Amino acid sequence: MDNEFWLQRWQQGQTGFHQNRVMPLLQKHWPSLGLPPGSRVLVPLAGKSLDVAWLAQEGHEVLAVELSPLAVAQFFEAHRLQPTCTTAGRGTWHTAGRIRYYCGDIFDLQADVLGSCVACYDRAALIALTPELRQRYVQHVYATLPAGCQTLLLSLDYPQAQMDGPPFSVPEAEIRQLFAPRWQFDLLETRDVLAHEPKFSARGVTRMNTCVSLLTALS
Repeated sequence: MDNEFWLQRWQQGQTGFHQNRVMPLLQKHWPSLGLPPGSRVLVPLAGKSLDVAWLAQEGHEVLAVELSPLAVAQFFEAHRLQPTCTTAGRGTWHTAGRIRYYCGDIFDLQADVLGSCVACYDRAALIALTPELRQRYVQHVYATLPAGCQTLLLSLDYPQAQMDGPPFSVPEAEIRQLFAPRWQFDLLETRDVLAHEPKFSARGVTRMNTCVSLLTALS
């Protein structure tokens, strides 16, 4: 599963993962982070998520990362924003107000950019990656985020043998292993969502939970 897979999904309109509302679990749990206005928040693999605009409306400087130029263009078009664009390495920065989108591969982002973020909202990144890429992703992104950084992580837990990802099942035990020992792990909520996800039931999934976790960088 490489970059071309995701680019084709956007080009072909296969974006069932996109939600036409702000994630209620984000609205519920984000205030508990207690971030001051102007805090820079990383949103990896952001797509054209409405969550990006919501975080900006909450007063944050949002650094969203998305591979697909089509997704980035659709985000700004939907919000009637005209970004300024600058090329940086293999990617392009799109900036409008409090929102900066890096259109490119997240593995191309430099440490100084990631290190400027004091919080992270990971709703669709960790669960979009294969086990091999998850390890690389945590090492590249989360190892670079500064001490004290807080991450609100949304993950899925279901019997992986019942369905091929993405989205992938990333249970609590794997999250703890991936982020140890640098990140403190606190499980905030587990919610049974299978009844609200008929497309997964149709694929044979018999159990599915959404888990909300707070990760805090200790050093």
